[in-house]
Amino acid sequence: MSETWWWSDGLYRIYGFAPGEIVPTTELMLAHKHPHDRARTTGAFAEIARTGQPFSCMQRIIDATGRTRTVVIVGEARTDHASGRVVWVSGYVTDLTRTQEEVARDLADQDIRASAANRGAIEQAKGALMVVYGLDEDEAFEVLRHQSSLLNEPIRDMAHRLLNQLASGPAGTFPTPEDLDNFFETPPPLSR
Repeated sequence: MSETWWWSDGLYRIYGFAPGEIVPTTELMLAHKHPHDRARTTGAFAEIARTGQPFSCMQRIIDATGRTRTVVIVGEARTDHASGRVVWVSGYVTDLTRTQEEVARDLADQDIRASAANRGAIEQAKGALMVVYGLDEDEAFEVLRHQSSLLNEPIRDMAHRLLNQLASGPAGTFPTPEDLDNFFETPPPLSR
C-alpha cells in the first residue's frame, strides 16, 4: 500500500484541523491516538493491512487543540485478487464525544440521585445504632460497614432493610440491642 490518505472536511475537523491544513498520514493519525489506545490502534491497522477484513473499533483521539474525543471507526479493505494483498482501505469516523459525555452526565446524575436517596436511609440506620448501642457516628457507620461485609449486602440495602424492620415493630416501642443483634445475625432475603 502507498499509504496515501484522503480525509473528508469533517474528519479534518474531528482531528482539530481546518480542511486541507495538514497532509494526513498514518504517523499523524497514530500520533493523535490517546496513549492508552495507541498500541491497540497500531495492532488494528496491522491486522487490517494483513487480512483485509472489515473492521470497527472505538477509540480515543487527542485532537490538535488537545481535546480528547471518542470516535468509532468502521471500514473495509479491498484486496488485489492476483496477489491477495490489501490495496485500499476505506472507512468512516464518527465522533461520539458529545453523546458519550451526555451518557456519562446522565449516569452521574442517576448515581447522585440514588446516593442522595440512600444517604437518608444510611443516616437513619446510623442514628438507630447510635441511640441503641450508644455509639458515635463513626462507630455506627463502622458497624454498618462491617455487617455489610459479613452479610455480603450493600450498606444502602441493609440500611433500608433495617429501617423497614424497625418500622414494622409494635407501635410505641423502641428497639433494644438484642433486636439489632438479631437483625445483624439474620441474612438478607435472597433476591429474585
